[in-house]
Amino acid sequence: MKVIFHEQFYEEYTSDPAAAKGRMEAIVNEISPHVTFVTAEPADHKDVEAVHAAHHIDAVMRKGLYPISILAAGGAVQAARTGLKEPCMGLIRPPGHHASASSSWGFCYFNNMAVAIEALKRNKEVETAYILDIDYHYGDGNVNILEDRGYVAIFNPDTRDREVYMDKVRREMEECRVDIIGISAGFDNHVDDWGGLLLTEDYHEIGRMVKKAADRNRGGCFALLEGGYNHKVLGKNVLALIRGMSGE
Repeated sequence: MKVIFHEQFYEEYTSDPAAAKGRMEAIVNEISPHVTFVTAEPADHKDVEAVHAAHHIDAVMRKGLYPISILAAGGAVQAARTGLKEPCMGLIRPPGHHASASSSWGFCYFNNMAVAIEALKRNKEVETAYILDIDYHYGDGNVNILEDRGYVAIFNPDTRDREVYMDKVRREMEECRVDIIGISAGFDNHVDDWGGLLLTEDYHEIGRMVKKAADRNRGGCFALLEGGYNHKVLGKNVLALIRGMSGE
């Protein structure tokens, strides 16, 4: 499977856990033998302007975080566009699902998922889309930007029961009928991370269910890295999702 990545994502651009030293290395070391890396390229500024207010973009620039944020957003667009043809993972940071149109928090700056989905829509590459957000934290930015646009369905599983969680995802995937499915792929809900709920094999099963739904819809699927902070298990969890999406 293709993975969109850039060595600049190794940089510690802030002091928050998403930018921590060794985080991306832990993933790359685990998945390298199994994937094909594609170099990320910065997003077109117009794609960011399509989902974020000018004053918010200016604020990111003033913080000195525009270069890394625009690169992450560009990697997301590449992952989504590749996902129309074959499953793809955007191994990017900063994460994005807490970035709303005019503000952001939770280690996010630009909403990578919203930039990607909207870019495809504006370019008439998709008519409908679905976002499955499996991060431990609710993806308020995804909802803020995309929910009212009328062509995107968004699901954040909200239970603390593992079996119920997986059943909810399964039902959603069985019922969704869209051109593309994007996974806001946070891994901080793992049993050994902040959320303490999911097993590594659950990420494989989620990837498999998403791929099955995309195939049924004759559409695409892709995933974008969001949270996940235990470096000891993060790489294994990312690999599990990739293998599931690949049909392995």
